[in-house]
Amino acid sequence: MSSAPNTKTVAIVQSSYVPWKGYFDLIDRVDEFILYDDRQYTRRDWRNRNRIKTSQGVTWLTIPVAVKGKYSQPICETRISDPRWAQRHWKTLVHNYSAAPGFGDYRDLVEDLYLGSREDLLSLVNRRFVDALCSALGIDATLTWSMDYEAEGDKTERLLSLCRQAGAAEYLSGPAAKAYLDERQFAEAGVRLTYMDYSGYPEYPQPHPPFEHKVSILDLMFCTGTDAPSYLKRTGDPQ
Repeated sequence: MSSAPNTKTVAIVQSSYVPWKGYFDLIDRVDEFILYDDRQYTRRDWRNRNRIKTSQGVTWLTIPVAVKGKYSQPICETRISDPRWAQRHWKTLVHNYSAAPGFGDYRDLVEDLYLGSREDLLSLVNRRFVDALCSALGIDATLTWSMDYEAEGDKTERLLSLCRQAGAAEYLSGPAAKAYLDERQFAEAGVRLTYMDYSGYPEYPQPHPPFEHKVSILDLMFCTGTDAPSYLKRTGDPQ
């Protein structure tokens, strides 16, 4: 996405493991996507796990991480506790998606992502996958780390600090943030605040009904192959 002067749009979100299609749509709508990984790691969240479809229903793929005694550690310092996770996840994906229509279109790419993964920090694994999958989907936003900046304050103040340093004229947020963002501060700072709308996604041929939208982007890619980008919200405006 190209930007004219003073029209730069930024999103700021924690990194996630092979996230769902909405995450990639958010990246696709902005000029710069800041991975907010100096925030506290949260258990049982999307940072180190995501869901796929199987014949037994929706199941989790989870990267094991070291959390004992590290309750306040940031995401960027969270370490993987078992290096065998990648082989196990790839084996599970092959078992459940090898017969899917688009599996062959992305097999080599995804196999290399897993079997070539040597990172021991969760953030780096997440970034490795997001970078490669964005490229495969034709998404060209710039990805940066929150650690690249010197953000100040907490909650809304910190997000605004990142927006200012990144030169944002607009901040595109996920809808759940309406519960805690101070919209007045954005208005006073001259940064337009908009919210992503995740409703209205079309269904696609997915194995093992009923259809489930909230699964990893890998499900969409393996099920639809090179048609996967057409199932993203690549037109229209956020709400």
